Amino acid sequence: MDNRNNTIAGWVLFAGICALGLTIGSGMLFASHDPHKPGYPIEDAEGGEGGGASAVPLPNLLAAADVTKGEAVFAKCAACHTINQGGANGIGPNLYATMGEPIGQGKAGFAFSDALKNVGGTWDFEKMDHWLTSPRKFANGTKMSFAGLSNPEDRANLIVYLNAQGSNLPLPAAEAAPATDAAAAPAAGADKAAAPADAAKGAEGAPAAPAEAKK
Repeated sequence: MDNRNNTIAGWVLFAGICALGLTIGSGMLFASHDPHKPGYPIEDAEGGEGGGASAVPLPNLLAAADVTKGEAVFAKCAACHTINQGGANGIGPNLYATMGEPIGQGKAGFAFSDALKNVGGTWDFEKMDHWLTSPRKFANGTKMSFAGLSNPEDRANLIVYLNAQGSNLPLPAAEAAPATDAAAAPAAGADKAAAPADAAKGAEGAPAAPAEAKK
């Protein structure tokens, strides 16, 4: 009887060990892991938080921007937006003549989010640059899921392309580049070189000592 009980207990213990092993193995096999690269960027996966800042002033970027390159950048927007005159709204509004228009209004009654409506003002160059950098930072709560453009040149090219589609606002004047230390260094060196020369000239031009002094 004892041998039978021991046998049963052994099998029960063995079954428990097997069940535990299967549980651990299945957990390791089917464990969920985050992908190394997100399949769809919810935030600015390329530039990171605030990664789209540029050392070059926006007016200078716009002055150097290229409408043709901006049209190529717009290909990223074409899945949700049309830009031809009279084009229909899609997932996003038609973008013809957007620059200079009130933010979050018009567009044949497109249902803008309250977050965007509450921004106020019009689409000027600076606001459009902020919006394209990160829509969610510009209007927290916006329905737009696009992560944003981290490259300042891409944003500038896209902005001048948008502006050329029915808006044609005058671009802001480019800012003058500040004088660099490298440019100032030669001038400083020239001043230092001129100082000994002036001193020598002054010595040569000094009046001769009186004859009495020579005696």
